[in-house]
Amino acid sequence: MVLLYSAMLGLYGCLSSQKVPKRDLAEAAQLKPFDAIIVPGIPFKNDNWDTVMKGRVIWAYFLYKEGYTKNVIFSGASVYSPYFESKIMGLYAEKMGIPKEHIFYETKARHSTENVYYSYLLARKLGFKSLALATDPFQSAMLRRFTRRRFASHIFHLPFVIDELKMYNSQNPIIDPSSAKEIDFVSITESESFWHRLRGTMGKGIDWSQHKHGKVDPL
Repeated sequence: MVLLYSAMLGLYGCLSSQKVPKRDLAEAAQLKPFDAIIVPGIPFKNDNWDTVMKGRVIWAYFLYKEGYTKNVIFSGASVYSPYFESKIMGLYAEKMGIPKEHIFYETKARHSTENVYYSYLLARKLGFKSLALATDPFQSAMLRRFTRRRFASHIFHLPFVIDELKMYNSQNPIIDPSSAKEIDFVSITESESFWHRLRGTMGKGIDWSQHKHGKVDPL
């Protein structure tokens, strides 16, 4: 599934212009700063970040550095590898220059919809009022309908702008991933069937019955 995602992301990058991301960034410039951005995780394998994770972390750094957000919420459990995706991304973000006190972690999410859902709940607990989803253009497009329908407070979308990432492409900080490792790790491929995972990706694993009208309460 991870390889399929990466292939689809590459195809999206080839076929899609940057019109929407650039438009969203220009609009965000009039709304900034957001209290926090939500950055979904991606598996950490072979002791190094891959292209997708690197893009998301660099984008988070750019948005913080340029004043688009006050804080960053990295989201992700240990799903396909024994490392909490959120914590790994946070370690890279710290190395790049985001202050530790402005990084928050959501460690339950195992699917993209859950990345948004659990991060939204964390943001509400922390008292954040304005949120944006900061990720690659493909995932952002896949989640637009979900964020629009399921949350009482608007979640702005900030898919990354390729031109803004290029200047940081040479950066490759070294981290010690040991603090992000889960001891009793079980891969999602062993704990959930393919169809169960697919349902989770669609948000079917979230108990929406606890929320009025199927929407999470306002921030």
